[in-house]
Amino acid sequence: MKNDADTALIEAWRAAWPEALAVWSKFTRLRDPSLCASRVEASKQGLSGSFAMIRLLDQSVVVDLPLVTELGLDDYALEILAHEIGHHILAPGSAGDQFRLLARMRRALPTLEQHAPMVANLYTDLFINDRLQRQANLRMADIYRKLQQGREVQADAKSGGVWTLYMRIYENLWQLEKGELGGAGAENEADERLDTDAWLGARLIRVYANDWMLAAGRFATLLLPYLVDDTDALGPSRYLQDTRDAARGCQTYGAQQIEDDEEGGAIHPVHDKRISGLDGEEPAAEPATEALARPSGGQLREPFELGDILKASGIDLSDHEIAIRYYRERALPHLVAFPSRPAPESQEPQMEGLEPWEIGDPLEDIDWLQSVMQSPRPVPGVTTVRRVYGREPARAIDAVPVDLDMYVDSSGSMPNPQAHTSFLTLAGAVIALSALRAGAKVQVTLWSGKKEVMQTPGFVRDEDLILGVLTEFFGGGTCFPIHCLRKTYAGKRERPAHILMISDDGITTMFDKDELGNSGWDISAKALAQGGAGGTMALNLERDWEGAASHKWLQQTYDDLKRARREQGWDIHAVERYEDLLDFARAFSRRHYIQP
Repeated sequence: MKNDADTALIEAWRAAWPEALAVWSKFTRLRDPSLCASRVEASKQGLSGSFAMIRLLDQSVVVDLPLVTELGLDDYALEILAHEIGHHILAPGSAGDQFRLLARMRRALPTLEQHAPMVANLYTDLFINDRLQRQANLRMADIYRKLQQGREVQADAKSGGVWTLYMRIYENLWQLEKGELGGAGAENEADERLDTDAWLGARLIRVYANDWMLAAGRFATLLLPYLVDDTDALGPSRYLQDTRDAARGCQTYGAQQIEDDEEGGAIHPVHDKRISGLDGEEPAAEPATEALARPSGGQLREPFELGDILKASGIDLSDHEIAIRYYRERALPHLVAFPSRPAPESQEPQMEGLEPWEIGDPLEDIDWLQSVMQSPRPVPGVTTVRRVYGREPARAIDAVPVDLDMYVDSSGSMPNPQAHTSFLTLAGAVIALSALRAGAKVQVTLWSGKKEVMQTPGFVRDEDLILGVLTEFFGGGTCFPIHCLRKTYAGKRERPAHILMISDDGITTMFDKDELGNSGWDISAKALAQGGAGGTMALNLERDWEGAASHKWLQQTYDDLKRARREQGWDIHAVERYEDLLDFARAFSRRHYIQP
């Protein structure tokens, strides 16, 4: 077996590229394909296992020519290249649609979500290949015959149920003899079920040819029972995973939105009247009605769900990095607008140039020096000139924005922002990013128990540093880092800073003694004085916390908070539900970071 592709094969495939583009449209423009002459070169491009792949990041097609030769597909350059182009043009087409597709697939594959990328790949291949076979008259069926022939010579030639069903769907689509592509089976009850499912699958592809995203959950539901029995025997499909890592390196915006019809789409095709043609009740489709009744954009995924979808798409990010992207995107709609500053005119007139002085103009307007420079013998109205003055925008004097010093509770009573939505983290992100828009600097301190503290390197304007701290998690005890507050305000500040606490009743640990024996009350008072812009507490408390405490052990906490407000001027906001922190964050940002 040759390890490298020869030059003639590379040139033949390169020559087929323009024709493959023209199959879709003469106006289609993609960068030239990467035709890898060796397995090593293909691996460097990120291609392994499959003989071809797409990259949505740079709109690329990559082909492993040695593997193409091994599978006997050298003569199918036009078909294979046109197929890969179809993934860029038709399905999935973009990273955003790949995220949406996988989300629907995962919802329809309970306990088998790990197979969503493979099922999504087979699904989009059906739409692309059906169009190329029927409308462009390409030899797509022959490729599957070749793949099946190559499999038959192997010791493990037995095709599994998933592959058999998949081939039977193609046989239905293209009106081929049963078993011609490898979709044959014994004539028994199980085979009759398979025939029915293959017919439903082919109907699905035709009915939803112009709306393939809507039927994704239906296709996955169709394959689910076959995957349960046949997770390992997937046939030659291992060579067809050309979209497995398609979204690697792409931006992830939009992936956290749950679409209205996503949940209701996970139904078997037999329950879809458009596919089956059956009338009557459709109990399995009821969730779709409920989903459509929800307000658009009303539901968002949890961070762990977003992470699963992104990783299935080939996005190589840690849970922490995904959380940073998650909260940044969720915060964006709630940020204050970028500030606009008027540019006043300067008070002193500025010379703009010269223009002719004519008879009738005021005599004192003549600029005699410039007139004599133009002619040693000035002729009034002919060689005389005068100066023209105007006003130009003066340099705007920017107001000094108030910096933000934010302390966010990360004790065991708070959710882990990398797994589930933390409204403390989200509120912190909204306020911090709004402060950055206004030109302020931000310091974030995440805290839990003793020695469980994380802080940005002072007051910074780096979004990633700020969100990186906000999205970490401790989950320990509750002990406010008094020493951080003490060190921050040990000396006089050049810029005013507002101190913000986001916590619950555990915030009163900030009034305990620090490790040096200093009173937390004294440190708090000094911090407010040195910050010079006040302090706010957004705390998860009972609505009527200022009255009698519902639990006796809370009474001392409430008394401390009342004292902090009375003696030091802390502005205390009781938030009964953590979800209400988002409303607080918007109001706080408008109050402090929108110029009047």
